[in-house]
Amino acid sequence: MVKRFYEETSGDRSKRVNEYLNNQCRNKKHNLLIIGTGLIGREHIRVASLLGAAKIHGIYDSNENSMDLAEEELQKFSNEKLIRYNSIKSAYQDPAVDAILICTPNYTHHQIFLEVAKSGKPIFVEKPMATSLKDGAEILRLSSKHPAFIQVGMQYRYKAQYVDAFHEVKVLKSLGNIKTISMSEYRPPFLDKVEQWNKFNEFSGGTFVEKCCHYFDLINLLADGQPKDVFASGGQAVNFLNFAHEGRKSDIDDHGFAIINYRNGIRANFTLNMFANEFYEELVITGEKGRLVASEKASADKKRQTKASIMVEVEGHQHYEGSKIGYPPSIEKSGHHGATFFEHEALISQLQQKEVDAATPRQGLMAMLVASAAQRSISENNVVSIAEHAERNGIKEILNQ
Repeated sequence: MVKRFYEETSGDRSKRVNEYLNNQCRNKKHNLLIIGTGLIGREHIRVASLLGAAKIHGIYDSNENSMDLAEEELQKFSNEKLIRYNSIKSAYQDPAVDAILICTPNYTHHQIFLEVAKSGKPIFVEKPMATSLKDGAEILRLSSKHPAFIQVGMQYRYKAQYVDAFHEVKVLKSLGNIKTISMSEYRPPFLDKVEQWNKFNEFSGGTFVEKCCHYFDLINLLADGQPKDVFASGGQAVNFLNFAHEGRKSDIDDHGFAIINYRNGIRANFTLNMFANEFYEELVITGEKGRLVASEKASADKKRQTKASIMVEVEGHQHYEGSKIGYPPSIEKSGHHGATFFEHEALISQLQQKEVDAATPRQGLMAMLVASAAQRSISENNVVSIAEHAERNGIKEILNQ
């Protein structure tokens, strides 16, 4: 039976980190290809270098400056040379490449996936795996025929506070049966990206799809049931109100609220605000026995240390008053507070033919389904049935899989 990602604690993971970092003679058996060398592509280069189980064999990006920055990032960790390909085709056809990571802008994921899938090699595709449910469903259908594994970049499930929260409710059953799930994120606005693609719904998929599919993935996993309907409210209140790029005015939402009802009776809600000064995430789970609160406070100011904690309000519990948790500093700083490091660990394990619990195309599409239903609910100001929304988008069959 496959070991689930939450069957160990953040402390267990931290012990493994120390083992990795203390092993200076690691044999890099796997060659990785990074397609897209923007911020997230360079994060994957950094994390792969720290993990040390694979080599960045080559990179491809249509932007030469991005590839320059990627080489500079790699040189901080290694003197190894990498190949700069002049086309996607020449990159994925290189027989030395063992796995392909798609780290390009959201709206390109689907088309690039269709191209690199011709290689038959393992593929990692960043979230969201597409900007439309139709395209996401095509990736899912192709994945069933693909000869190698496909992993989706849902790294938030590896954040320390969520690993421990899941461990408490899924393994230790600390809360008894879960009844309600509440999740929130407060953060500054979207960062600048190439061609400012993340300021437009057409290219990002919409804020709930682009930024929040991570959270809907976590909520879906916690609820462990089929979502029934979604009601959401949101809009653009502060960010990019007067922003335009090449004559196009930004239309990206900067705040929103969503309520999700699941067929098993669990109720969930999600809050997003993107005009706060600092980063703050909170997960509140309430069950028959009490309440769990998992939180993370971070800052754009790298001098301020990230603070993560968990509190389990169940009589006699060791975390009743709250406890600080986290990963070793070097890993915390590598990307997404250490989560990307363990996402790569899962990737490497799959390359080693091990069965692991990593985000699948179906899970990626289910997170997109809830997120896009929330986006639609905002525009229509109405409750959206998940079954009807799936049927409207031609993906009804995935609800029965």
